[in-house]
Amino acid sequence: MVNAMKRVLVFDSGVGGLSVLDAVAAAGYALELDYVADNAWLPYGLKSDADLRARVPALLARLAQQWAPDAVVVACNTASTIALDAVRAAVAVPVVGVVPPIKPAAALTRTGAIGLLATPATVRRAYTDDLIRQFAADARVVRFGSAALVEAAERKLAGGEADPAAVREAVEGLFAAPGGAEIDVVALACTHFPLLAEELKAAAPRAAVWLDSGEAIARRVANVLIAEPGQARARRAGFTDAGAARGAFPAFAARGFATFAEIGPAPAFEASPIADRGCA
Repeated sequence: MVNAMKRVLVFDSGVGGLSVLDAVAAAGYALELDYVADNAWLPYGLKSDADLRARVPALLARLAQQWAPDAVVVACNTASTIALDAVRAAVAVPVVGVVPPIKPAAALTRTGAIGLLATPATVRRAYTDDLIRQFAADARVVRFGSAALVEAAERKLAGGEADPAAVREAVEGLFAAPGGAEIDVVALACTHFPLLAEELKAAAPRAAVWLDSGEAIARRVANVLIAEPGQARARRAGFTDAGAARGAFPAFAARGFATFAEIGPAPAFEASPIADRGCA
């Protein structure tokens, strides 16, 4: 008897969660992968905490009913820090969130200086302060918040060029800040940012380790699901604004997604198949 593949729903406000999906797909487990982007509300960093706590659990609860995942990955630092407990209360399957990789960055640094690159909301959040106090109290953590990098990653996945000014601003915001000259590890605390890893490395004035949470999340998913070794496969991707997402459809198709859906407005959040993907 062949066991059915476990299904994982990866969720983000936009395409940033693809960096996590890529890590899960590369981890060597037989998993079926769905993806949902709440791109009608992008970027989450500009929404209030109360609005996100109301919307994200409701959206994921409805998608869990319709798509029946065995686990949900909230591949968004903002949503994880604000609404993770509420999502866990709203769905009946395990939920894995994203944590800024401050702990592994503190373990890797040799100079004692860590760069933290995140959205402005994550940089300011008390949750981030607590992680630094708990895991990097002996390190100098240089923080920089960038919303422009989120837009740059979205543009790159849609086939455009990542804005070099946004990349340059982020790199200078870290390495040119007080204490930045000693940075040897950069913690990427937004899932969009690994999609710009090559651009960030190329713009940096010196070599550093650019660290994200993708592999750690993949391991956690495999442990939670007791996943079997094998080949992951993409199934379907949904968007709350399919029209705005069409430029990114080829990037999803390249990852093996063959079915696309538009997710209707609250409170129903009804997922409807898209007949014309517009990515030929």
